[in-house]
Amino acid sequence: MDELEYQEGRTELGKLGKFALIDRLTEEFPIVNASTLRGVGDDCAVIGGKGLCTVVTTQQMVEHIHFDMTYTPLKHLGYKAVAIALSNIAAMNARPRQILVAVSVSNRFSVEALEELYAGIRFCCERYDVDLVGGDTSSSRTGMVITVTAIGEVEQDRITYRSGARLHDLICCSGDLGSAYSGLLVLEREKVTFQADPNFQPDLDSYDYVLERYLKPEPRFDIVDILRQRDIIPTSMIDVSDGLASELLHLCKESHCGCEVYEERIPIDYQTTRVCSEMSQNMIPTSNALNGGEDYELLFTISQADYEKVKDSTEIHIIGHITEEGSPAVMVTPQNTTINLVAQGWQGTTDDDND
Repeated sequence: MDELEYQEGRTELGKLGKFALIDRLTEEFPIVNASTLRGVGDDCAVIGGKGLCTVVTTQQMVEHIHFDMTYTPLKHLGYKAVAIALSNIAAMNARPRQILVAVSVSNRFSVEALEELYAGIRFCCERYDVDLVGGDTSSSRTGMVITVTAIGEVEQDRITYRSGARLHDLICCSGDLGSAYSGLLVLEREKVTFQADPNFQPDLDSYDYVLERYLKPEPRFDIVDILRQRDIIPTSMIDVSDGLASELLHLCKESHCGCEVYEERIPIDYQTTRVCSEMSQNMIPTSNALNGGEDYELLFTISQADYEKVKDSTEIHIIGHITEEGSPAVMVTPQNTTINLVAQGWQGTTDDDND
C-alpha cells in the first residue's frame, strides 16, 4: 500500500490550482541577493550585475531512473536536486545566485508531499545563499520529474572551463571518491531484503557517511573558496558526477591532452572499502571511485607553480599530472603498470553537460 495514496489529512493538488500551489510552495523563500531584481511572480526572473560572467546550468532527475522513492526521503530529494545543479556552478569556479525549479508529479503525490520536497529545496537554498526565482509545476503519468536550473556568477578572469589543462599541470580532486556509489549499493541491498520481508527493519547506523554521500551530497564551494584564498585559478575543472574515469576523459578531450593518475593517490574513505568487501570479494574500491558516480567532488588541474599552495591541504589531493596531446588517459598501479581509463558511464544521474 502506497503511503502517499492513503495519507490522512492530505490536500489534493487539484484543490489549490497551479498558481495557488506555486504561491504556497514558494512563499517562504526570501530574496537575499542584490542581483535578484525580480523573482517568483512574473513571466521571467530579472537578474542584474556588473563586471561578472553569468553561468547557467540545468539538471533533471527522473523517478525510477535517477532516484527510487523506496529509500529516498522527499526532503533529501529536494535538497539533492538543488545540490547537484549547484555543483555544476562550483565546477566553473563560480558562486551560485539563483535557481528555478520545475516539478512534474502524478496525483499519487499530495500537496503535503510536495511541501516536504520544497522544504529540502529551501534548506539547500538557505545553506548556499541561493534565491528561488521561478519554475513550474505540471502533471505526470509516470512518476516525479524534477528539473533545476541554476544561475551563478564569476569574475571573467576566474571562470574555469574543461578545456584549459596544459602539459605537466597537476591533477587534483577534492574529498574522497566512490562513497556515494557505496551508499547506493547499501540501499539497494536493503531494498531487496525489504521486498522479500516487509517486516524487515534495516540497520543502517554504521553506514551514515556513505548514505549521506548518496542521499544528501554537498557542492564543494568550500574548495572554490580555498582556491580563491590561496590565489589559485585552476586551468581546468569539472565535477565528479559520472565517476573519476569519465570526468578525466572529459578533461583530456576538451583540453587535447592525456593524463596519468596514480591508483594509490586516489582518495577513498574506509567505509567505501568496507562496503566493497561486504558486497563481493571481487569488488575493488578503486573501481567504485573510477566508475561509480554522484560524488560531486571537484576534479581540476593547476599549474605546477601552485604546488606549494595545495601540498599540505587535507581536502585537496594531487592524484596525477597532464601528459602531451595524443597520449592516453591512464591509471598507474602500485606495481607500475598502466591501465587505460574507460568511461563506463554512470546511470544514477543525468549527464550534466550543458552543450
